[in-house]
Amino acid sequence: MTFSIVARDRTGDRVRFGIAASSSSPAVVARVAHLRPGIGAAASQNITDPRLGVRLLDRLDEHGDAARAIREVTTGTDHIEYRQLTALGTTGPGFAHSGARTLGTHGSATADGVVAAGNMLADEHVPQAIVDAFTAATGELEQRLVTALRAGLIAGGEEGPVHSAGLVVMSDVDWPVTDLRVDWADDPVDRLAELLDVWLPQRDDYVTRGLDPSSAPSYGVPGDDS
Repeated sequence: MTFSIVARDRTGDRVRFGIAASSSSPAVVARVAHLRPGIGAAASQNITDPRLGVRLLDRLDEHGDAARAIREVTTGTDHIEYRQLTALGTTGPGFAHSGARTLGTHGSATADGVVAAGNMLADEHVPQAIVDAFTAATGELEQRLVTALRAGLIAGGEEGPVHSAGLVVMSDVDWPVTDLRVDWADDPVDRLAELLDVWLPQRDDYVTRGLDPSSAPSYGVPGDDS
């Protein structure tokens, strides 16, 4: 009941990771997305076990090999036939696992720095459409991820309507620099894009404000600690 994209953006020595997802279920990104700065990103979906996303990141932290991380986490894990997983490290393509009992029409697609996967899809080509849109898009990582989600919808999306969408990006600080969620709406991807338009011009200032409050502009009311 979910389609997602996990992607990497590298500028010089700076590596950013992002995940975007949409689903017919509420609050999808709260369960699906797992990221660790400087290490990688992973999604755990279908009949979701969030613990597997954490385990994938632990494996990436240990050796950095996304394909190996997927193999290690899927070997000997109870109920793995119900899980759909993706993982991406600091180099190379993403990798995916779709268990034998993944729901409905499902699939995945990969390229250098990106992997997409989905289940209960209207069309098996949705993940490839997501990857193609991401690789062709320009702009900030967040914008490219939203473009990719929209392409997934245009390609058919899920079998039924989606109701939630979200976007998380990790950069070189210990917290998400972007964490936007539409947990229940009739048009969650469009709503997510609207939120991003509000957030993106302020994103870097909030990072600066966290690191050095004296050097960043304030937003909201005086004394606001948000």
